[in-house]
Amino acid sequence: MPHLGPLRRRAWAALLGQLLRPPSTVCTRGCHSQVAKAVLTSEQLKSHQEKPNFVIKVPKGTRDLSPQQMVVREKILDKIISCFKRHGAKGLDTPAFELKEMLTEKYEDNFGLMYDLKDQGGELLSLRYDLTVPFARYLAMNKLKKMKRYQVGKVWRRESPAIAQGRYREFCQCDFDIAGEFDPMIPDAECLRIMCEILSGLQLGDFLIKVNDRRVVDGIFAVCGVPESKLRTICSSMDKLDKMSWEGVRHEMVAKKGLAPEVADRIGDFVQYHGGISLVEDLFKDPRLSQSQLALQGLGDLKLLFEYLRLFGIADKMSGEKVRTTETQVFVATPQKNFLQERLKIIAELWDAGIKAEMLYKNNPKLLTQLHYCEKADIPLMVIIGEQERNEGVIKLRSVASREEVTINRESLVAEIQKRLSES
Repeated sequence: MPHLGPLRRRAWAALLGQLLRPPSTVCTRGCHSQVAKAVLTSEQLKSHQEKPNFVIKVPKGTRDLSPQQMVVREKILDKIISCFKRHGAKGLDTPAFELKEMLTEKYEDNFGLMYDLKDQGGELLSLRYDLTVPFARYLAMNKLKKMKRYQVGKVWRRESPAIAQGRYREFCQCDFDIAGEFDPMIPDAECLRIMCEILSGLQLGDFLIKVNDRRVVDGIFAVCGVPESKLRTICSSMDKLDKMSWEGVRHEMVAKKGLAPEVADRIGDFVQYHGGISLVEDLFKDPRLSQSQLALQGLGDLKLLFEYLRLFGIADKMSGEKVRTTETQVFVATPQKNFLQERLKIIAELWDAGIKAEMLYKNNPKLLTQLHYCEKADIPLMVIIGEQERNEGVIKLRSVASREEVTINRESLVAEIQKRLSES
């Protein structure tokens, strides 16, 4: 920029800003008014600064990126976009706002998280919530049946930000989509391969990619007894499991969305499952899911997907196979109150026999809490003692993975556990 005085420098900057706009919006008049506005804004800011309660800050849930941060961001985006292009994707850009009706048609429960704009020219508009609906709208407008596209851009969500967890109200999304009808799971496998390439290229350390199939989820809901009218809203709650505990999600389902508690508990049985191809094979054998053709179709495609992932060399990145942090072999539980003494006696017997055992340090723990702890810690066996078992001189032994229970004589407990552990 040539050497200019402060006022002319502002005019030059304003004119340059106008010239950098797309040709249809270039303004060759009114540049002095732009300078006047800039000066006025500066004076207003100065007057605000003199007010005792005025704080200069960014809006809540947003942030500035310094030049140093932008260098890092641009390097990351370059790697991501290069990967997208390597896989044949075309770039696309869409407006930052869309017709509100189009967004609410997609999001249903989440329309309250959208930023609405004032009526402009008779149109009700909202800032885009993600990049998926604009892409769908673009395909429909242009009558396109197939497209492999990438898009990088900001999106906005009117929710409570959690900066410590990296959740902002304004953030950047990098989307890659393959739209169209294809043979099952081939494009899905490529999308997962792209994710692995990007995450590996950024050298973020070890990672795990979680996959699911909506048909399996819908099948689970159906066999658990979720009414069809509540499928989407309950699915919306399920999507929060990465942010909330199962107890929190269950409370939302029951207290806020009116799902029957026993139905929520049946869903809870399934959400504890983790694994890759081994889990898919186990779910195929589940007698409850076998009642749902939709779930079986989804499981069949997931099995095919894992075969393609194996050929792509990334199947190990899709396993939820959990890494156990303890070597506990048996968990001692009770479904009733006032059974602490019985649990202490049993766990002492197990320790004396060299068996690695645990229990909750509570007088009267809830059975569901004990079950969830056992499944989360991947403890293979559970011993259950209650009033009926004590009166009959028996005890229940539960396989955590299969949820199968057998009743055995109390005096045979240690021998039966040792036998099972030796066979595993």
